[in-house]
Amino acid sequence: MAPSTPPPDARPELLRMEGVDKTFNGDIVALKGMSLRVREGDFISLLGPSGCGKSTALRLISDLLHPTAGRIVWTGTHGTGDLGVVFQEPTLMPWATVAQNVWLPFRLRGKSYTEVKDEVLEALRLVGLEKFQTSYPRELSGGMKMRVSIARAMVTRPRLILMDEPFAALDEITRFKLNNDLLKLKAAIGCTVIFVTHSVFESVFLSDRIVVMAARPGRVITELPVNAPYPRDEVFRTSAEYAAYTRQATDALHQAMGEAA
Repeated sequence: MAPSTPPPDARPELLRMEGVDKTFNGDIVALKGMSLRVREGDFISLLGPSGCGKSTALRLISDLLHPTAGRIVWTGTHGTGDLGVVFQEPTLMPWATVAQNVWLPFRLRGKSYTEVKDEVLEALRLVGLEKFQTSYPRELSGGMKMRVSIARAMVTRPRLILMDEPFAALDEITRFKLNNDLLKLKAAIGCTVIFVTHSVFESVFLSDRIVVMAARPGRVITELPVNAPYPRDEVFRTSAEYAAYTRQATDALHQAMGEAA
C-alpha cells in the first residue's frame, strides 16, 4: 500500500504569487496577473505553448528577474539553500568531474569537498550515478548529464526545485524513465517541485496540479488537479484514469491556445 500523504489543502504554504506582471522593454508583456499558491510537497506543472510566460515565472520565483507589478511571498524564512534549479540544458562544467559538478552549490558557499563528500555521493546514488563520480560530462549520455544536473539541484536538499523543461530534448524512452525517477527522488528528499513542460502526458504523469497558461500576454487560464495517488508507475500511465486526465488537460491547452491574443 502506498504511504499516506496529507491532502493538498492540509499542507502548509511555501510561497505565493500575487497578481504578478512582468514587462520587458517597457511594452512586451511576458506575464500578466499571475497568482499561484504553492504548498509544501506540491508537484506543479506549468503547461502551455511557447511564449506564455512559463519560464519567466520560474525566473521570477528564483529571483533572477523581478516583477513589474505584484509580489512573490515566501512563507517563513527563505535563504539560498531553499531553492534548486534545473535548466533545459544540463549546464555542466566540462572540465569538472561528475562529483565536482554536483559539489558546486556547496563550493559556492565556501564548503570543501571533504566536508560534503557524503552528501554529494548520496545525491549521485539517488540518481543512479554513484559509479560515475570520476567521469567527465563528455563521457556521459544526454540522459546521464541531466541526472547530474538534477543531483546538483537536490544535493543541498532544497525546499523547492524549479525545473525548466529538463527532459524536452531527450528521446521518449529516456524521458519516461527520468519521469519515473524524478517522482522517486521527490519522495526521497521530500521537496516541492514546479516543473515547466509543453507535454500534456508528462504533466499528468508527474503532477498533482497542472497550471494551464496562454500566451500574448502570458497568463493562467485554469488549474487542474490530478488526484491520482503516488507512487505512480507504468500501470497508471496506461490506465483509463490517466487517459481521462490527459483528455482534460488537452482540452484546457486547446482553450489556452485559442485564447492567445
